[in-house]
Amino acid sequence: MDLFDLTGRRALITGSSRGLGRVLADGLARAGAEVVVNGRRSDAVREAVEGIQREGLRARAAVFDVTVEEEVEEAVAAIERDAGPVDVLVNNAGVNLRGLLADFATGRWHELMAVNLHGVFHVCRAAGRRMVARGAGKVINIASLMSEGGRPGVVPYAASKGAVKMLTRALAVEWGPHNVQVNAIGPGYFRTEMTRSLCEDESFDSWVRGRTPMRRWGEPAELIGAAVFLASDASSFVNGQVLYVDGGWLASL
Repeated sequence: MDLFDLTGRRALITGSSRGLGRVLADGLARAGAEVVVNGRRSDAVREAVEGIQREGLRARAAVFDVTVEEEVEEAVAAIERDAGPVDVLVNNAGVNLRGLLADFATGRWHELMAVNLHGVFHVCRAAGRRMVARGAGKVINIASLMSEGGRPGVVPYAASKGAVKMLTRALAVEWGPHNVQVNAIGPGYFRTEMTRSLCEDESFDSWVRGRTPMRRWGEPAELIGAAVFLASDASSFVNGQVLYVDGGWLASL
């Protein structure tokens, strides 16, 4: 089990003051890491940090907007100066703005890409250049089932997550020689704040259950194992992969 022990490592999880990011922060902290909780709202970040610390786990705050490259650069530099190296980066911050492409406003397209793609680029660049210089690091990007397919109303989201998949694969090739592994997790349909309206839609809920071989939605805690694996020495020769946690969705025709 030592292969999965994250004691002594520092993990920055973007968008981790709530939702899946908060769950991943809790999971990595329980595996031994000091987690750096990120979000744009200082009150939400502080609340998340205090919640993790009440469990006797290690956490600190980093308030910045992943879409603003200057904030990202300053924040990563401050973390490494004040706390130490970022050993693990989890790019979790993301949004889903739904709508049919023919009616999708250009501004909304740019808003979505700014978070889902440009934000990943900004944080990868800031943390990754330091990992490369040290000759060690783990990057985990949060992709999606939509990295492999699509459905009506989520074309912009699918485009952004498809790009995250290829960013992951290309970075794995570029940074692999420096002992930096870059992988991704591709969640299927999970019960989260982002999907609450879909869960409550009887027809959509029925469709998800019928289409998923396990006949249910995923629960957020079911992503923790994948995150710990990719953040730990257990995955030391795993590079450029997208680990789909989807209840068998992609295996089913």
